[in-house]
Amino acid sequence: MNIAIIIAGGVGNRMGQDIPKQFINVYDKPVLIYTLESFQRHPQVDKIEVVCLDGWQNVVRSYANQFNITKLEWIVDSGSTAQESIRNGVYYLENKVSKDDNIIIHDGIRPLIEPSVLSDVIEKCDKYGNGVTSMPYNEQIFIVNKEDANTTTEYIPRETLRRVATPQAYKFGLLIEKYREAFEKGIGINGSSYTNTMMVQLGERLHFAAGSDKNIKLTTKDDLELFKCYLKMDKDSWLK
Repeated sequence: MNIAIIIAGGVGNRMGQDIPKQFINVYDKPVLIYTLESFQRHPQVDKIEVVCLDGWQNVVRSYANQFNITKLEWIVDSGSTAQESIRNGVYYLENKVSKDDNIIIHDGIRPLIEPSVLSDVIEKCDKYGNGVTSMPYNEQIFIVNKEDANTTTEYIPRETLRRVATPQAYKFGLLIEKYREAFEKGIGINGSSYTNTMMVQLGERLHFAAGSDKNIKLTTKDDLELFKCYLKMDKDSWLK
């Protein structure tokens, strides 16, 4: 099976709104529902678990009923950090899924998931045991000089870099084993750590899957405006 864990535990301080950003309405639909609909529509996704901010669980269930998200199976309490939230979602699935099932982790505030990206993440996970969506880095990256932070004499060739985000998928057996190890040893769980960075810190090799520039994370009001533009955008007929 392919089971999606959608992380919707953030409070969204940087968005500066009165409610968490995953529940902001865009054209009469919450951001989180746009995300869930992508997984609902995908034929390879079997079940969905939402890791939700405390106090919003009933709201998620009501929205799921309203927008016919029939694959939503479980709603789990979030933690105080992203890694605690993912851990809660992973641990909750113990004895509910098999070790060979694919667990797809995705941010609830990334509502524009291309079906082809999700398919490739699943395909890579089937083949290698994990798959993380990624994109080339198209800008030049320079290293700040230690003596003078306003100068540089070094750069990192962009051909050696990839931008990695969600969705990312892992076999459940590997995922639960590594989360137990990480929280026992205090490795890969602090600051901005996520499943992908944790896996690398624990010695796992990750496999790149396809990505999309549309897969934006809604962090600021500008991101929200860009999301609205994408929803309204139609490709010109002459574009290949």
